[in-house]
Amino acid sequence: MRDLMTDTFEVQGDFTPAQSFDADTAGTDAPVAPNGFLKLGLAPELIRAVEDLGFTQPTAVQDQAIPLAMDSAEEGASSRFIDLMVSSQTGSGKTAAFLLPVLHTLLKLQAQAEEQERAEQQRLADEAAARGEAPPKRKRRNPTDPRNFKAAAPGALILCPTRELAQQVAHDAIDLVKHCKGLRIANVVGGMPYQMQIARLQNANLVVATPGRLLDLQRSQQIKLDQVKFLVVDEADRMLDLGFADDLAEINQLTIERHQTMMFSATFAPRIQQLAARVMRQPQKVQIDSPQEKHANIQQVLFWADNAQHKRKMLDHWLRDTTINQAIVFASTQIECDGLANDLQQEGFDAVALHGALSQGLRNRRLMALRNGQVQILVATDVAARGIDVPTITHVFNFGLPMKSEDYTHRIGRTGRAGRDGLAVTFAEFRDRFKIFDIEAYTKQPFKAEVVPGLEPQQRAPRAPQPGFGAKPGRGGPQRAGAGSYAKRGGSGDFGRKTGFGDFGEQRDARRAPSPWEKPARADFAKPGGGGKVFVPRDAKKRAYKPAR
Repeated sequence: MRDLMTDTFEVQGDFTPAQSFDADTAGTDAPVAPNGFLKLGLAPELIRAVEDLGFTQPTAVQDQAIPLAMDSAEEGASSRFIDLMVSSQTGSGKTAAFLLPVLHTLLKLQAQAEEQERAEQQRLADEAAARGEAPPKRKRRNPTDPRNFKAAAPGALILCPTRELAQQVAHDAIDLVKHCKGLRIANVVGGMPYQMQIARLQNANLVVATPGRLLDLQRSQQIKLDQVKFLVVDEADRMLDLGFADDLAEINQLTIERHQTMMFSATFAPRIQQLAARVMRQPQKVQIDSPQEKHANIQQVLFWADNAQHKRKMLDHWLRDTTINQAIVFASTQIECDGLANDLQQEGFDAVALHGALSQGLRNRRLMALRNGQVQILVATDVAARGIDVPTITHVFNFGLPMKSEDYTHRIGRTGRAGRDGLAVTFAEFRDRFKIFDIEAYTKQPFKAEVVPGLEPQQRAPRAPQPGFGAKPGRGGPQRAGAGSYAKRGGSGDFGRKTGFGDFGEQRDARRAPSPWEKPARADFAKPGGGGKVFVPRDAKKRAYKPAR
């Protein structure tokens, strides 16, 4: 099974690390804490796999979500599953929180199917013996014969917004089923050959996919989704950000007979709750911690910069820190990502770029190089903000600010994972101050602004706008278009006017119509070639163009 996934990268489990013991006390009678996963009621095969990965205690999200996600029916009764909406911070173990219960249920269903098959074979053998005939033999079909092709019909489906995240989840699932006989995992993402993925789909019990490629294979009748009993949507907020709303609605209809739906994400915006109301049945919410809760093991600092060159110098200063093991530098655009990676390579850094315009094979190779320690610095766009779990990443640099405030939480979550310590450094120009204010408002955590000795900014650091300051009557919050002391000379402080930020010099109120009796501008001030504007009263224009009788 592992050979099918050779194109993806090494797994780093999304669990809490086990307790470490000193070599001096290894031979003593020190009490060993029991495996915390045993109380969750998981299958023994899964417990063995978790122990092989070196984890013995579940995280908070795993401890609460796993029992709720499993069958809650009493012994002998029909299965009963509940829909779940689980929110927890990045690096808290959400992947294992939905993989373990889904795999446990698939093992249970597989055991029931095998028992029914054995009972059917025994019935046929008894009937043949009663007739004095030999028991029938099981027919084995040649899987390479096209006549025996059968479209895959998985029992569980996990949807991920990005290819990297889907590959990460698939690898975690493969590591968890290494002691499970007959349970197959398939990974379906864009950018890979169709024939290779069709071969992997054969007899797959669990499919981890991105929506686009999954629907392509479904429309070509390579996979059937009517047998899906368990649907998991990972990073549901990112799904909507990337425009997968219509694809989710179509998959919802194709898997309408499912028993359970689960949504996992670090953030649940109101639009995600609206989506859940359409595709879930009375979901139960599990809120472990909110994005506003501080990452205790991640130190966050801010450096103000006068301009792009100043910001580039501070990044170069930080990248020469000897405490950096591996780091991710986030850029705002693909062009900035490529340019920054090339500059770092010219300066002697082991850096590569990662963004959505690269081919899937190249993205896989660069991620593999990062995990193998061949690359120290990964320059990436937000495509890499989710789905990368490399424990050796000690620093995250926000060279370009995210477009959305919630993406900041996912960016810094690439470091300090599973209880480790990390450092998140943000560089911001003064023109980006409102993005910084938005991030502070979203996380409810003020940044700690610092300076690099010798690279201090020449401008004064901006202050956050106060509630109600510069706002329109009847509005309590600050307005961006010229709020208070930040407005340029001549700015009115009103939101909606074209006065304030982005305009230069004194400007007339655009809402006030010019008076017909206003004194016209002098013609000698107009630029040659019609560049200047000369005010002409409206009545004068009518008289000028009125035909003579």
